[in-house]
Amino acid sequence: MISLLNTQDLKRDLDTLSLRLGKTQDYLDVPALTAKIHDLEQIASQPDFWDDQTRAQRTLQELNDCKSHLDQLDQWRSQLEDAQAVLELLSVEPDDALLEEACATAQTLQKALDQWELQQLLSGEYDQNGAVLSINAGAGGTDAQDWAEMLLRMYTRWAEQHGYKVQLAELSEGDEAGIKSVTLEVEGRYAYGYLKAEKGTHRLVRISPFNANDKRQTSFAGVEVMPMLDESVTLDIPEKDLEITTTRSGGKGGQNVNKVETAVRIVHIPSGLAVRCTQERSQLQNKEKALALLTARLLVIAQEQRAKEISDIRGDMVEAAWGNQIRNYVFHPYQMVKDVRTNVETTAIDDVMNGDLDPFIEAYLRQENQMVEASSSV
Repeated sequence: MISLLNTQDLKRDLDTLSLRLGKTQDYLDVPALTAKIHDLEQIASQPDFWDDQTRAQRTLQELNDCKSHLDQLDQWRSQLEDAQAVLELLSVEPDDALLEEACATAQTLQKALDQWELQQLLSGEYDQNGAVLSINAGAGGTDAQDWAEMLLRMYTRWAEQHGYKVQLAELSEGDEAGIKSVTLEVEGRYAYGYLKAEKGTHRLVRISPFNANDKRQTSFAGVEVMPMLDESVTLDIPEKDLEITTTRSGGKGGQNVNKVETAVRIVHIPSGLAVRCTQERSQLQNKEKALALLTARLLVIAQEQRAKEISDIRGDMVEAAWGNQIRNYVFHPYQMVKDVRTNVETTAIDDVMNGDLDPFIEAYLRQENQMVEASSSV
């Protein structure tokens, strides 16, 4: 972290930030980016631009992205120049308040560049998309269902802290407490790129609140993450490969969801993959959303399994039980959260359960990037 000690430390830190900002500018290739903006603006000004609305929206999104890169770069330059100007003033007349202000500006710039550099690791086809996150209670009975609900709260907190919009797509309540399953839609740029790091089995060790003898209980929950796809992404899934069933949604929502079969479950027969949607008020809406969820899931697994045909995909749901976990959350006899893939750990359990997942996510993304670079250099 940037120190707040003296002007020498500030100068050193600003020199480092200047080098990083220069590398960022080279990476963005400002002349090429400016030329691209000009070309896209020319396309957007054509009389027939809105004849194809899907194409027009993609073009405008690309144009806005390019402009935002330049705007962000200008903002960073301004922050650096402001801090450098203060440093010059401090060399003439020391001022603790000005020094603290310049250091705060440098810290803000450092965090922004850290976040930007991390986003450059998110280069997957769907990494910039929103995410669909599903949690399923695994081994552990009522404790596992309670654990699934705790994870729901944790991911909701993480998403809200990052400015993402969260919407419930499906919820199945537990028999005594907690939830059996839940599906969340997390809307916002890079939500899938970040949350894909959370896919896997999460293991909890604690004193069970559901055991009269205060015994230690181990519980499991499975987390699955898929990208939110726009309407332009489609898959040719034969009707014969789908098994579609309807049921009453149940729970809150009035008479319609409780008395009419609005809930839809779709199974992809060749792979055994299944999705369920209950939150919309009509069966048609739930069917459309379930198909979108299934499409996203099949696309991600096809990439992971390098399957040439959708019918070749194997079901990939790892059993949420002992031996398959990606992260351990220990509440007793000591307090520790440890990711078994990266070995990142912390004793700040309350912070993690309140959504502080960035250290785990960042370590996973960096590790994955290093593995890709190593394999490509072989």
